Amino acid sequence: MRRLDNPGVLGANMILCIAVGGATAPALSADPAQLTATVCATCHGADGNSSDPAFPKLAGMDQEYLLRQLKAFSSGKRRDERMVGIVATVDPDDFAGLASFYGQMKPMPGKVADTALAVKGKAVFDDGNTDSGVPACAGCHQPDGRGNARFPRLAGQHQGYVLKQLAEYRSGRRATDPLMTTVGMRLTEEEAKALAEYIAGL
Repeated sequence: MRRLDNPGVLGANMILCIAVGGATAPALSADPAQLTATVCATCHGADGNSSDPAFPKLAGMDQEYLLRQLKAFSSGKRRDERMVGIVATVDPDDFAGLASFYGQMKPMPGKVADTALAVKGKAVFDDGNTDSGVPACAGCHQPDGRGNARFPRLAGQHQGYVLKQLAEYRSGRRATDPLMTTVGMRLTEEEAKALAEYIAGL
């Protein structure tokens, strides 16, 4: 990690917490567990299973995928004011450790709020929509939603977060994957809600 000029002021092993919405000084330790506990846990949960639907669950995500996202935030390719500010305080050499830490955490299941809507979402997830050209989500994210190195784990993800990402793909704000930009533009609002509901229960 990038170190402060006078780390003794705060203690050699102490990591500075990053306040939501504002950057602070760089963290002092490269230990992934300690780094995630003070920099990441407030939003993503101590074990990568966030309780706030505004923030994604990271537990069980493919490590290569997570590493690529951290690099995308760092380079500005992926935009999110909160994450960009936080990632800027982390040494890029520590990205791999963070990705590995979350990748090894056990993902917790989500909760389905509308069973009937989830049934509709399953149809889109498994088969897509041939009329509008929406591909089956299962083809990339795997039938069980586990994901892989290119596509993120979706199983158990918060409905609100899934909807936010689909909306950002639709608007072009998130432009990290051309295929998902197309999907975001072709999905109807009802299909997006149904997908989010089904995904939460995977």
